[in-house]
Amino acid sequence: MTVSAAVIVLLVPTPWSPPGVDPSSWRAALAEDVVDLVAPLPLIQPAIAAVPADLPLASKIAWPSMPQYALPSLSIRAALAAAEADGHTRAVVLMADAPDLPAMLIGKLIRPLSTRTVAVAPAIGGGLLGVATRLPVPAWLPDLDPETGDVVTARRPAPEPTMVSAAPGWHRLRGPDDLRRLDMGLDGWDATRSLLS
Repeated sequence: MTVSAAVIVLLVPTPWSPPGVDPSSWRAALAEDVVDLVAPLPLIQPAIAAVPADLPLASKIAWPSMPQYALPSLSIRAALAAAEADGHTRAVVLMADAPDLPAMLIGKLIRPLSTRTVAVAPAIGGGLLGVATRLPVPAWLPDLDPETGDVVTARRPAPEPTMVSAAPGWHRLRGPDDLRRLDMGLDGWDATRSLLS
């Protein structure tokens, strides 16, 4: 069975946690839920990417035999390059603070790569939910900032704007407004749910 893409969970910082919830436990729960979403998906190679200080968290939430990429800096481009070095021809980087992300949105990031070079999914409220690209990483692709990057920033240096596809967005949990977007009726995201119950 051919792997269609590496899907890398990037351990971004979480500057906010709900009142009364330990920030480190909150961050771990969010990331664990994203990893648990990605790990069983068919036809992909799940992985985690983190700076050295966060490798203990990566090891704690990783599934058996899941690759863990140590990055020199918290960088989407560095995570994509790690997948390239691992022999992949396509890769997705997802932010680790979107615990209730529907799996179908990951597919909607990968699918455009059959005809486009890059796909970018925005985060509701600004910044990025995920970035997908064919590998090797295009030289023109800027190192998009998870908190400020967007489709326009990715398209600006592209030889043709149509090389960058806009994928559907989703919310990340970066503040109380995002918390209100969670649907307790959705299946999954058990670690985050347990801290909120």
